[in-house]
Amino acid sequence: MTAPIRVCSKTEGLGPPMNEDNARFCLLAGLILLYLLCGAAIFSALEHPFELRARRLWKQQLDNFTQRYRVNLGALHTLLRQYEEANGVGIRVDTLRPRWDFSGAFYFVGTVVSTIGFGMTTPATIAGKIFLIFYGLIGCAATILFFNLFLERIITMLAYIMRWCHERRLRCAGVGLVSSREESSGEEDSLEGWKPSVYYVMLILGVASVVIACSASTLYSSMENWSYVDSLYFCFVAFSTIGFGDLVSSQRQQYESQEAYRLGNCLFILMGVCCIYSLFNVISIIIKQTLTWIVGKLVCSGRHRPCSCSRNGCAVAVGRRLSGEMISVNEFMVSNRVSLALLQKQLSETAHQGPRQSYGQSNGFSGGVGALAIMNNRLQETSVDR
Repeated sequence: MTAPIRVCSKTEGLGPPMNEDNARFCLLAGLILLYLLCGAAIFSALEHPFELRARRLWKQQLDNFTQRYRVNLGALHTLLRQYEEANGVGIRVDTLRPRWDFSGAFYFVGTVVSTIGFGMTTPATIAGKIFLIFYGLIGCAATILFFNLFLERIITMLAYIMRWCHERRLRCAGVGLVSSREESSGEEDSLEGWKPSVYYVMLILGVASVVIACSASTLYSSMENWSYVDSLYFCFVAFSTIGFGDLVSSQRQQYESQEAYRLGNCLFILMGVCCIYSLFNVISIIIKQTLTWIVGKLVCSGRHRPCSCSRNGCAVAVGRRLSGEMISVNEFMVSNRVSLALLQKQLSETAHQGPRQSYGQSNGFSGGVGALAIMNNRLQETSVDR
């Protein structure tokens, strides 16, 4: 006779003030801090020796220059500081394209509203800095909305494509071959419980991002004379809107096929930013599900039997050994598919011919995916509670 399943509350084991959301938030904050510490240690080990060598080389070059040309070191430092100020407004030793003609200004506002912010062009006047504050406030908000709407349409398109592929697979497998009516009925029954996987969406977006980045890197390595690795590095920095500004495309005054290159550069950056933003949103949902699983294990930690965790709480698994073993990868994947939150819901609704109609009270907060959907759902819950 098997032992009964004992259900424990989501907050049990974490104390009264701590619920699952707070626990997940604290766990994520701790993991991000650990991630930052590890990243700092790795980058310091990789880059700090190079920085020290560069400092020694620069000091040696300054000493050699002042001794060879009998130049006062203080006067040379003053000249170099003046060059740094000129460099901030776009003056370079090598001739570059004008920063503030219309095409240069258009490139600048594109980096502002997309939050890339390369930093190679910045407003120098007080009026320009003040205008940038208000311009960026509206522009960045509108662009984030555009990225969210783009992600919705990508999800809709992928859901229909995956549904079509699933239907083709059912037909090839011979579902309902007796008659056309039975075939239609069999396909409807088989499709009723089918849900397109978010993991496939992540894979497709990942492949699309890699293809765009590799294609763009081929263009940049030939037009900018960068190495292919530098081009890939620039693509990730630009597409992810990190925007360091150490490498910036389309800055020389003249290029071969200049207009075509600048158009291609803008299109690659636009497509790359959209795909990477969508990929980040999908990955963040999977990370959230992973944190939910970890929190569920922590909630039931200290129990004599391991817990099988779900969205509604934790249940002690029937027939499990008392060794405290982790759940298998298959169980973890099944758990994710059952409770894959907002993106999975939208995928399912889209694949089954549009979102289901809500017959409850509408409060004006609906739609969206990723961060936008989370905010909308939270606003809707707050409005309903009132």
